[in-house]
Amino acid sequence: MARANSGTQAMTVAGLNLIKQAMSIYDSDLKLVVANTRFREMFSIPRQLSLPGAPFSETIRYLVENGEYGHIHDEDKEDFIQERVDRALNFEAHYFERQRADGRWVSVEGSPMPQGGWVAVYTDITSTKRQEALLRSRSEELSDQLLQYAEELSATNRELEATVQTLEEVKRQLTESEARMRLTAEMMPAHIAHVGPDRHYTYSNRRLSSVIPGRPSDIVGMHGREALGESAYRAIKPHMEAAFQGKPSVFEFNEHPSTRRIRVAFTPDDNEGTARGVYVLSMDITEETQTRVALQQTRRREIAAQMTSGLAHDFSNLLTIILGTQSKLQKMDLPETARALIEATLGAARRGGTLLDNLANVTGPRVPKLAATDMQSFLTDMETLARPTVGKEVSLIIEDSIPDGALMLDPAMLQDSLVNLLLNAAHACGQVGAGGGTILLIAELVQNTWVQFTVRDTGPGFSEEALNRALDPFFTTKGAEGSGLGLAMVYDMTKLVGGDVKIANTETGGQVTLRLPLRRAVQNATPGLALLVEDNPDLRGLIRDMLTGMKHTVIEAASVDEARGLLDQVPDIKLVLSDISLEGDETGVDLIRELGRDRVPTYLMTSLPQSHHLYIEGAARAPVLPKPFTATQLDRFLHAK
Repeated sequence: MARANSGTQAMTVAGLNLIKQAMSIYDSDLKLVVANTRFREMFSIPRQLSLPGAPFSETIRYLVENGEYGHIHDEDKEDFIQERVDRALNFEAHYFERQRADGRWVSVEGSPMPQGGWVAVYTDITSTKRQEALLRSRSEELSDQLLQYAEELSATNRELEATVQTLEEVKRQLTESEARMRLTAEMMPAHIAHVGPDRHYTYSNRRLSSVIPGRPSDIVGMHGREALGESAYRAIKPHMEAAFQGKPSVFEFNEHPSTRRIRVAFTPDDNEGTARGVYVLSMDITEETQTRVALQQTRRREIAAQMTSGLAHDFSNLLTIILGTQSKLQKMDLPETARALIEATLGAARRGGTLLDNLANVTGPRVPKLAATDMQSFLTDMETLARPTVGKEVSLIIEDSIPDGALMLDPAMLQDSLVNLLLNAAHACGQVGAGGGTILLIAELVQNTWVQFTVRDTGPGFSEEALNRALDPFFTTKGAEGSGLGLAMVYDMTKLVGGDVKIANTETGGQVTLRLPLRRAVQNATPGLALLVEDNPDLRGLIRDMLTGMKHTVIEAASVDEARGLLDQVPDIKLVLSDISLEGDETGVDLIRELGRDRVPTYLMTSLPQSHHLYIEGAARAPVLPKPFTATQLDRFLHAK
C-alpha cells in the first residue's frame, strides 16, 4: 500500500513538473499535498516547505519575511498572515495580480476542490504587463508592435487555456484516485494510517476502534499517544522510531486492557533520505493467535508422543521384569530387612507404572470435546467435588461473576485442570502450619475475549525457581510425593484449546491464572435455515434428509468458497453444519475460524481419526460429530437433547 501510494504521487509530481506555471495543492487542513518544481523556483521556497504536509501558514510567513508582499511592519505581520490563512480557509475561487518585490508581476488563480482544499496556479505575467504599459505610453507610435504583441498575447492565452484544461484533468484524476484509495482503505479489515515526523496522524482510515476496542475512529491530527493510549503507544514506540530511521519492521504485542493480540507493520516514508513519516498497518490477530497456539501445542504433543513411545515400551518391559523378580523374592525365606527392601522396590516399580500412565495422558492424542456448559452448575458441582479433596482444615471460597448463559468449553478438561490447581493450593496451605489456610477460586470474563479462572492460596507462594519452571514436565516441589506432571498437564490442556496459564505470587501466597477463549454457546432447538457444507453428494443428500426431518430448511455448499458466498448473501442462516474435509484448498476448520465466535452457531462433522491435527484443531473451536451417525445422534448433537 505504501509503495503504491508513493508511486502514484511520484507520477503525479512528474506530470505537474511539465507545466510551465507554478502550481500547489493544499488539503482542507491547509497542509501541502503536492507542489511542482516551478513553484519552488518561482518563490525560492525552502525544501521543507515544498514537502507534503507543509503548513500553508508557514509558507506565507516565509514569503512575508522575504519581502514577497512588499514592506510590512513587524507589528502587522501576524495579522497579515492570519488574514491570508482565513481567506484560504473560505475555499472560494479567486484571481488576482500583484507585483513582487523584484518588480516582476505574477497572477494567482485559485480553485476549490470538492473534498476541501484548493489548487492554485501562479503565472509570471511580467511580459504581458510590460506590453500593456507600452501600449498605454506609445499606442500611437507602436501600432505595428501592438499588433505583434496582441498576437503573442493571443498565443499566450491559448497556451494558458490548454494549461488550465490540463490542470482540471489532473484535479479530476486526483479526486477519483483519492476516492478509490479511501474506499479501499475503509473496506480493509485493518487499521491503515500515516504518521508525520511530529508523531501526529496525517491520514487514517476509520478502523482503529475495531482493532483496539475503546479507541477513537477519527484520529487525524492526533498524536500517537493520544490516539492509541499510553499502553499501546509505549509498546509500538521503539519500532516506530526505528521506522523513522529507515528500518521497516513487523511485530506483535498484547494490548491492555483489551487483551487483544495486535500485529503492526511499519514502513518508512522517505524521499532521498529525508524522513516524511511512517506508514502503519495494524491488525487484530487474537483469533489467529489462539488457533496458532492450539496447533503448536498439538504438534508438540505429537513430537513428545513419538519420543516417549519407544521409551515407554522399554520402560514397561523393565518394570515387568522388576515386578516379577521381586515377587519371586517375596516367596523366599528371607530376613525381615530383605523383605523391607523388596517392599520398597515394589512400591517404586508401581510408582513407575503410574508415571507411565501420566506420560500417556500428556503425550497421547487427547482431543477437546466442547459442549454447552452452564458455569453456575459447573462451579456448583466443582465445589461439591473439591471440598472433601482440599480437606476440612482449608477454607474454599468460590466467586463467580460470569453472566448467565452457557459457554462452549470442555467440562472434563476444565474440571481436571481446576481440581489439579486446587490440590496444589491445598498442599501449599498445608505447608504454612496446622491451622490450614484459604483458597479462593475466581471465575470471570475478561474484555469479552476470555473466560478466566484464578486460584489463589494463603501458602508460602512460589519460589523463584518454581516461577520459572513450574509448568515444565517432571518439575516438582513435593519431593517423592509429586510426579511433576500436574501443572504440565494443566498447561497442556489449556494450550490445546488456545488458552494460557500464568503463575505469580500475591501478597498472601501463590496464584495461578487459567484463561480460555470465550465462546458463547447458542443452543436453539427452534427449526430454522441451516447451511450444510459437504462435498460428497451422496452424504449431502442423506444429511439433508436428516435436517429436514428435524423441520430445518436446508441450503447446501460443497466448498468453503460456496459457503462463504451463501453466508454473505443469505442473512437468516441459523446454524452451519460443515464437514472438516472439503473440496478445494480450504477446510471446515478454515470456515469456522473465519466466522469467529458469535456470528452463527457452527458445528463440525468428520471421518478423520481423533489423532489427526485437523480434528484436534477443529475440536478446539467447535463441537465435532464423528461419522457415521444416525439422525437421532445428529439431532442430539445439534440441539443438546
